Amino acid sequence: MLDKDGIARRIARELKDGYYVNLGIGIPTLVANYVPEGIDVEFQSENGVLGMGPFPYEGVEDADIINAGKQTITTLPGASFFDSATSFGMIRGQHVHLTILGAMEVAENGDIANWKIPGKMVKGMGGAMDLVASAENIIVAMMHTNRAGESKLLKSCTLPLTGVGCVKKIVTNMAVLEVTAEGFRLLERAPGVSVEAIRQATEGRLVVAGDVPEMALV
Repeated sequence: MLDKDGIARRIARELKDGYYVNLGIGIPTLVANYVPEGIDVEFQSENGVLGMGPFPYEGVEDADIINAGKQTITTLPGASFFDSATSFGMIRGQHVHLTILGAMEVAENGDIANWKIPGKMVKGMGGAMDLVASAENIIVAMMHTNRAGESKLLKSCTLPLTGVGCVKKIVTNMAVLEVTAEGFRLLERAPGVSVEAIRQATEGRLVVAGDVPEMALV
């Protein structure tokens, strides 16, 4: 199965030249490290950064340059910084071509829960609800199961929803899946992972049509 960097590497293959891409907190931030050669994209962070680069090497971090998850980042030539009103104007105005988010649960109809676990303290929902309400192309980066081995790809979400019917594609440590009217359509398997293992780890309806290829990560 893939680690978090492997998930990010696979999602990086979804980037298209000229895209403006919002990177959510967690695994999505790693995608900036794996932009394919010849692809020029602009990464946006909701705290007001456009033009993010990969993570800095240890020892050269600038504590004043951070992403929405308060991680130190680098910026590329031409990067810009702006206030939250401008940042959310970009998001709500649908000027972002692709949104990559983490999730705690995704339902077979594309519902996503990624902001709150009841009973646990949270600072707030952040910009997740604006992102899922405004984005037309959402890819989720997540682990296929929780620490107890229970599926996070469900018939219906059990946690408070962030968005309804909005997720298009999911990349996990086990598979690449597309949300369809029939359920989770299995597109690719992680190297060494069988279709049967993915089926057992998926609570929601899993659609398998023909041979399912292994992911290509390069």
